Amino acid sequence: MRFKFARYLGLVLITPLTVAQSSDTQIQRRLQQDSIQLGGKRIYINPFLYWRRFDSNTDRWLREPGQLGEDQINLNRSRFYPELDWTLLDPEQLALKDAAVEMFLKSLELIGTFHPELTAGQMLEVERKMAVTKKRAFERWVEKAFKKRFQDETRDRKRFERERFVRTWREWIGLETTHQALGPAIALVVLSGFTGWSIGVSNFSCPTFMMPSAEQTLLP
Repeated sequence: MRFKFARYLGLVLITPLTVAQSSDTQIQRRLQQDSIQLGGKRIYINPFLYWRRFDSNTDRWLREPGQLGEDQINLNRSRFYPELDWTLLDPEQLALKDAAVEMFLKSLELIGTFHPELTAGQMLEVERKMAVTKKRAFERWVEKAFKKRFQDETRDRKRFERERFVRTWREWIGLETTHQALGPAIALVVLSGFTGWSIGVSNFSCPTFMMPSAEQTLLP
């Protein structure tokens, strides 16, 4: 937390900055990371800051990995990750980095679409700052996207299995052979229950004989 100092009667008082001042400082810092000044104009390099101008198809295209071809991603791997030896990555890391490369390409395409006045040199400046400031952010984003996709696929698979089980059970119940097999079994269960109930009632109805006590036996 930042502090400001004030002298009062020879004492130094330390008071925290207001919440508004601290919040404004954080916003300014985020804007510096998410934008670049080119030709006196602020250009956002965070693609999600353009969300008000998206339609549903563009939003889905940006958020879901796997929208670009593998060849296009492979050709641009070293463009955004020149420090990596891609042959040493395991499959999970490879998928994560490829999805991050896809985010770079889609973000640059959106910026070029919303700012057609930018020159090739200015777009190169945008790309350089994006590669420095947004690399880790894109990796976190695609990691969350993969996790959400896995959860959605797991939920859909479980729902499909439940529906298939219920459908199979209903079909089995509706078979004529099932009716023929279940009829005697149900009758046997009912008969067994009735027999048990009858025996219980008979035991309850039998009179209870009391043995005479010793005192009663000694009386004349």
